[in-house]
Amino acid sequence: MKSTSRLLLAVFAAFTLPVLAQTAPAKDPATTPGIDKRQANQQQRIDQGVKTGELTSREAARLEKGQDRVQAMEDKAKADGKVTARERARIQKAQDGQSRKIAREKHDRQHDRNHDGKKDRPARNR
Repeated sequence: MKSTSRLLLAVFAAFTLPVLAQTAPAKDPATTPGIDKRQANQQQRIDQGVKTGELTSREAARLEKGQDRVQAMEDKAKADGKVTARERARIQKAQDGQSRKIAREKHDRQHDRNHDGKKDRPARNR
């Protein structure tokens, strides 16, 4: 009986101790997972727009430049080791603007459906 209870205790310890040892790490004030996730999402929207022809190469380049500016803001905020609430709000506001620009460019009448790098003319209605 003792050996069975020791075996059960050992198995129980083998499964529970690693879980208990995984305490939440100290929150790093310079981490920005929400901002990073949104940047990746917006980059994916730009890539998808190029792939479907909703964005011309010129529009995509302009949007990429805007994404780079937002990334530079994030890098500058992280430089001192802490991203303050004011810096986060400023970055999020810039991301909001970028999101609106992406949506506007994807839904305008300029298309590059044949992916030749030139803007396609809209079809004429006769």
